[in-house]
Amino acid sequence: MNKVDYDRALYYTHRSEWDNLLILMVRTKDDLLSKRIEHFLHAYHFSNEYTDVEKNLYTLLRYIEHANFTFSVEQPLEETFAEM
Repeated sequence: MNKVDYDRALYYTHRSEWDNLLILMVRTKDDLLSKRIEHFLHAYHFSNEYTDVEKNLYTLLRYIEHANFTFSVEQPLEETFAEM
């Protein structure tokens, strides 16, 4: 897992940079993140119901939060900087 992917996904979602989010969806090694991004972008572009878009956005954001928390528990900050 690459923590940068989750930070980028959060940033692109916050800034509404859908093209960059699509590129991240293709390049990330995390299949679940890719699938969550795909569902959100599909709902954003093709759904007529705002509730579908909102549901997929919150699902994506919850997964990003969960992945960031899991990553930080598995690898403390000192180990992350030592790898750089």
